[in-house]
Amino acid sequence: MADKTLPEQIADRLRRDILRGKLPPGSTVKERDNAAELGVSRTPMREAIRILAREGLVILRPARSPIVADPSLKEVTDDLEVMSALEVLSGELACRAATSDEIAAIRAIHERMAREFDSMEPVDLFEIDMSFHRAIARASHNPSLEETHAGYLARLWRARYLSASRRRSRDRVLRQHGAIVEGLEARDVEQVAGTIQSHLYHLVANISDVFQKREAEDAAAQDTMQQEARDTG
Repeated sequence: MADKTLPEQIADRLRRDILRGKLPPGSTVKERDNAAELGVSRTPMREAIRILAREGLVILRPARSPIVADPSLKEVTDDLEVMSALEVLSGELACRAATSDEIAAIRAIHERMAREFDSMEPVDLFEIDMSFHRAIARASHNPSLEETHAGYLARLWRARYLSASRRRSRDRVLRQHGAIVEGLEARDVEQVAGTIQSHLYHLVANISDVFQKREAEDAAAQDTMQQEARDTG
């Protein structure tokens, strides 16, 4: 964190608030209130909000407070299709281009996640999980791919977090991450690509389930409101 600018640190804080649901989809991000809460001026807060807007987590509005993005399932799954292709390509290129030190660093991330999976806070664990995927993209030694991957990863940040927090499967996630690492160490392109595809298949299924549950909850809440209105009418 020490090497990050103040706006980047504020963006990290707001991003976590979005992940945790403190700032739910559709809610306003009040520049003045958030700046006061964090004890900062409005200038770095404004820049932090712009960072989140570039990531697709926040939507800017003329002369009005920005709101937390609430993408549809179609928008999320469209992004996931692109993300899947990027992560498979990252793995394939990393098999050929990654240095031994880079692969060792990826293994270290995996081993830390395995050690702390049951004891770490969900948001902290999620950030380690995402650092695993970023490290593979970085090890591709393709700056254009790394930059594009980072953009889609940021855009899908909340959707991936909801998937991880609602249906955490410790054995499957760790097994797949371990297989990816072993494939990288063996420079086995087929193993890495196949495992990443399987890993992301479960992600798509989990996110679809998250949206279906939310739709069911919204429908149930609407039914309750209508029933209460009839009872009081």
